[in-house]
Amino acid sequence: MRVHPVLPGLLLCLVVAAIAYELGRLFPIVGGPVFGILLGVAIALVRKPNGSLRAGIKFSSKQLLQLSIVLLGFNLQLQEVVGGGLRSLPVMLGTLVIVLTAAYFVGKALGLDRDLRRLLGVGTAICGGSAIAAVSSVIDVPEADVAYAISTVFLFNVAAVLTFPAIGHLLALSQHAFGLWAGTAINDTSSVVAAGFVYGHVAGSQAVIVKLTRTTLIIPIVLFYAGKRLWHARASGGGINWSKIVPWFILWFVAAAVLNTIGVVPPALHTAFAQAALFLIVVALTGVGLCADAKGIRAAGVRPLLLGFALWVLIAVSSLAIAHAMHVS
Repeated sequence: MRVHPVLPGLLLCLVVAAIAYELGRLFPIVGGPVFGILLGVAIALVRKPNGSLRAGIKFSSKQLLQLSIVLLGFNLQLQEVVGGGLRSLPVMLGTLVIVLTAAYFVGKALGLDRDLRRLLGVGTAICGGSAIAAVSSVIDVPEADVAYAISTVFLFNVAAVLTFPAIGHLLALSQHAFGLWAGTAINDTSSVVAAGFVYGHVAGSQAVIVKLTRTTLIIPIVLFYAGKRLWHARASGGGINWSKIVPWFILWFVAAAVLNTIGVVPPALHTAFAQAALFLIVVALTGVGLCADAKGIRAAGVRPLLLGFALWVLIAVSSLAIAHAMHVS
């Protein structure tokens, strides 16, 4: 009997996630998502999952995360989605300009090449590995730079999950304020979801709305770099796979919110959808942890890590400052 290539890795993620989920119930201040990513990283550092497991791990960390976000949409009203996105837009655009500018000048001062500065900048400003992959698909960039950027951003994603909830409590941030901060200042969607739901369900939902709005910034950024490349090369643009760049799951998330808004989703199912979404988030973050590449992080060297750290601190501070100055929460 032939086993589907996704099944072995998916089963590993489910088993580890079940343990993480129960640990999260025992220690809610840490939460299942954080336990998932920590257990995944620990396993990956002891023994990197082999080739037969990778397809299922990748499926868990990508497709299941997207499915969990769609399920969250069934608990939201459309006006919450639109209102949250619009309120957070000034913070998003402000941090985008600040981080991209800093990536250019600080990265140049550190002696990093232009491509690596670009990748670290968009990875920090927009959505981590997804933005790095999208931009690298439309510019001619060395694979080593992509690996360095993803490894560096991944390191600070983990740091954000572990530190942001504690900092939020120290600053006495409200659920909505923390959701805005997490959604605009943490790089990768998985880490945003983890930190948000550790802080609280309201914070998690708010963080998802803000993050998904922020993720759409991939599209104009990629269009800019693709247009620049095509302009300089005077090429036809063939070979750019736009279907892999556009984050289609955002449309399904909005559709789920629409169905809930018009009353198609019975209120009795809200709790079930929320619990299913949380468990899938734990499974996805377990997959993210299992993808940890210690060699890639070591190979990146000190300078990309210094730039990644500087941008991580800058976006965290500037997000809070802009939100406070504009009274956005």
